[in-house]
Amino acid sequence: MLTSITPLGERGRSSRWGVTTTAYVVTSAVAGALVGLVLGAAGLPLAPSRTAALLTVAVAAILAAALDAVGRRPPGPRRQVDENWLGAYRGWVYGAGFGGQLGVGVVTIVTSATVYAVLVTELVAGPAAGLLIGLAFGLARALPLLGAGRVTTTAALSALHRRVALAARPARWAAVGVAAAVAAGALVGAL
Repeated sequence: MLTSITPLGERGRSSRWGVTTTAYVVTSAVAGALVGLVLGAAGLPLAPSRTAALLTVAVAAILAAALDAVGRRPPGPRRQVDENWLGAYRGWVYGAGFGGQLGVGVVTIVTSATVYAVLVTELVAGPAAGLLIGLAFGLARALPLLGAGRVTTTAALSALHRRVALAARPARWAAVGVAAAVAAGALVGAL
């Protein structure tokens, strides 16, 4: 999907990349924020102490790092966004639809267990912090699309495909590193 929304592709569909991308980024951020807010509110009855919340985050992050380190795909849907939307709707519509689905995090293929660690963190964080965590998550999910902004030729599209393929392994290890850092920080904070 990342390589479908490019200036080259949008031009071919008579859409504007900036409009489609703006809709994508905004709805991804909003969807992430709403999920964080809802989970944070849903976790209020649990009302974990600060220490319990931090230990929960640490355990979720350790499990995520371990699953990602061994390359195990976490459970979740086996569907992607519907690429048929690209030819059926205006750019801002499919941009918003794709962004919203990816901002939620778990309605399409989940490639990293850190997605679930984020959801657990939102659950124990409370509504305000959950909203902020979700907003950051949604924005982080949308940012890779900005890397497609210079794809105006088929050669540039091929180069983007190569970069995406080459980035898969480093991205997995980056997720492991971030999850491990979050676990360490949460453990230190719990002490």
